[in-house]
Amino acid sequence: MRRAEIKIHDRTAGWLSQDEDGYHFVYDTAYLKLPGSESISLTLPLRKEVFNSKILFPFFDGLIPEGWFLDIAEKNWKINPRDRMGLLLACCRDCIGAVSVHPVKEEDQV
Repeated sequence: MRRAEIKIHDRTAGWLSQDEDGYHFVYDTAYLKLPGSESISLTLPLRKEVFNSKILFPFFDGLIPEGWFLDIAEKNWKINPRDRMGLLLACCRDCIGAVSVHPVKEEDQV
């Protein structure tokens, strides 16, 4: 399983994971309790329940670079362009906008 911490404005908003069943996103319970917490996307509104999908959620897929930057990522990190989670984990720590993606190492996963 691969997992990422999703931050909005440098605050942990939720967790994205990929396993043999697909992709899963869940908001952090502490984030949901914060006054003024906002959803990361209109397609992923605030809720306690897990979002599940067979493909990478379009919002996260849209964070992955395109063009020459994608070419650099594929060549330098040897990532298959169809490995959307791999590209997301490698390239999206410093995205344009409020949301960032931070890989969670396997030994750090609970």
